Amino acid sequence: QVQLVESGGGLVQPGGSLRLSCAASRTIVGGFRSYNMGWYRQAPGKRREWVASINNDGSTDYADFVKGRFTISRDNSRSMVYLQMDNIILEDTAVYYCWSQSVNGADSWGQGTQVTVSS
Repeated sequence: QVQLVESGGGLVQPGGSLRLSCAASRTIVGGFRSYNMGWYRQAPGKRREWVASINNDGSTDYADFVKGRFTISRDNSRSMVYLQMDNIILEDTAVYYCWSQSVNGADSWGQGTQVTVSS
């Protein structure tokens, strides 16, 4: 199972920016570049929801509620995934989780990083 460690969360004002990072363990069978990666989030009292993903071919996809505001990227040489969050709104308050999927379809999750949006 891949170990994922998120960082970069914190308190931000509406309209501000944050960059979340996710570090994947280096002992990945098949190599990090073979994995699909992504971000999910869970707000208080709500279900975990998908935010964005970046596939092993570099293609990206976003939930409608973050399109045009968030950007997902990856650095295969460092086994890192990033989520650049711009024009943050109050509704972005949540715990953000890094997700990975192996070529065999096995999912892994990080412990999450809190993002709190408040003026």
